Amino acid sequence: MASVKTDNNRIWHGIGASSGIAIGQVKITDRSRVAVVETSVERSEIPFELERLKKALEIAKAELSSLKQNIAAKRGDEHLQHIDTHLLLLDDTMLIGETSAIIEKESINAEGALKRTLHKLKEFFSGIEDEYLRERSADVETVVERVLRNMVGQKQEPISAIDGKVIVVAHDLSPADILQIDKTKVIGFMTDMGGKTSHSAILARALEIPAVVGMERITGEIEDGATVIIDGATGTVISNPDQETFREYLRRKQHYEYVERELLKLTDLPAVTLDGHSVSLKGNVEFIEEVPSIKRHGAEGIGLYRTEMLFFNRDSLPGEQEQFDAYAAIVREMSPAPVTIRTLDVGGDKILTDLNLGDEMNPALGVRAIRLSLRQQETFKTQLRAILRASALGKVRIFFPMISGVGEVRAAKAIVEEVKAELRAASVPFDEQIEIGVMIEIPSAVIIADLLAREVDFFSVGTNDLIQYALAIDRTNEHLSSLYEPLHPAVLRSLKMVVDAAHAAGIDACMCGEMAGDPEYLPILLGLGFDELSMNAVSIPRVKKILRRCTRKEAEDVAAHALTYSTAQDVESYLKSVIAARFSDSFD
Repeated sequence: MASVKTDNNRIWHGIGASSGIAIGQVKITDRSRVAVVETSVERSEIPFELERLKKALEIAKAELSSLKQNIAAKRGDEHLQHIDTHLLLLDDTMLIGETSAIIEKESINAEGALKRTLHKLKEFFSGIEDEYLRERSADVETVVERVLRNMVGQKQEPISAIDGKVIVVAHDLSPADILQIDKTKVIGFMTDMGGKTSHSAILARALEIPAVVGMERITGEIEDGATVIIDGATGTVISNPDQETFREYLRRKQHYEYVERELLKLTDLPAVTLDGHSVSLKGNVEFIEEVPSIKRHGAEGIGLYRTEMLFFNRDSLPGEQEQFDAYAAIVREMSPAPVTIRTLDVGGDKILTDLNLGDEMNPALGVRAIRLSLRQQETFKTQLRAILRASALGKVRIFFPMISGVGEVRAAKAIVEEVKAELRAASVPFDEQIEIGVMIEIPSAVIIADLLAREVDFFSVGTNDLIQYALAIDRTNEHLSSLYEPLHPAVLRSLKMVVDAAHAAGIDACMCGEMAGDPEYLPILLGLGFDELSMNAVSIPRVKKILRRCTRKEAEDVAAHALTYSTAQDVESYLKSVIAARFSDSFD
């Protein structure tokens, strides 16, 4: 977190987690981590420490269960899955078993042992490449902190008790905290901890509460009661603003709210160009709680449903019925709009012990995604059965991640056919015509896109990984962030190859990566010929606004011209000139 002191204002920059501008007084809420002192205990005291751990876990469960009931009574059950996740963690045998073993083996107090377990789990999570899964570390830490507070008798003021229009400042906020927020009293929040894909950030976006997270030391640097401005889009925080700054952000706030209202007017309008060409705009989701938001912003369906969270934070694989219930809930909620479900996209060493394949030198290039599914075929078949059963309830598509060759597609499709035969034999209904697609996110898949297109019903380009693999750039490495270039000529040429191969075979070319949700890229993606773009909820009306203001022919000219440049910088300069000339008022 960087902070800047001007003549009158102090400015910080964190991570913009939920868009919107809030102006109000700071309310510092104690969400600091419990101070734990590890102490040795006598062997005779070990049963007592084990009992302390057990009681603290029971109290934490009772607290969350009570909180769940209260929130359900006030808000309904729309977002309670986040609390259910924490309740499941409190029963996690790894968490309990590891801590109990440390108490017995090391002869230390319960809180010290629990803290050691947390450290091990955080190390485990930090090695995960996928940002969404890496952020789940915050859930484990939140649960452990609740248990530790019960051990040491440290209570916290509930968010629901906060009065007055304030901006909450805390070390961290749990999903339970967010769900207790009364938006007439808490108009925004900022935290030391957190990332854009944490559960709390996802909830803040779903509830449309402006939020800035990952500010590192804001709780120790800002005064309780200070007037503060937070900009959830840019991650900017300004304390004690002067009159000029105050008026400027008040104007921005009013403009932002006006723009949001205007954008939402596009919700029911078709995503069609001035010359009548349609592009399907869909939403990316990880949790059912995100569905109301994508529907409200005009999604025509779900273009990417990530299934990884069903397999995470647990010590046993989810069964067919549990997976079916999750998929069915999403399908029913979206019906009659389609839901595109991606099969498990993670490495076996990064989920649970049942799939542990041992340490890999380079997990990003190891046994993950479709490679893992083909090695663990019973696990794969269980997931496919659940997806196929859900397809009887509405329009469902399946697609496989990290495809590198035709052999993988044929092997995966053969397993799908085996599962279909089993379901037919058991008279279990499913969509016999369910569409099957593949993710294009590896250079080899781009090069043989024409061959892959003969095997499937649609392509979905995962630009995040495609850019990373094509340019040999770790997108999470801050030292290489400047080299992560979506407009690199190699990337643009790859995208053109994929679209051309798809259309030559008569199938749709879709995109579900970050590029799809950036309205600045829309002219190029439309010009290249993408049939479907899937993105986060708030991006949908912004992309639609640009789409409805241009013609397909105009976009084709932009894409063709962009492909003539030799560097990403040249493409970017050209694209900015196009936007300035044609769409500048659409980017307010």
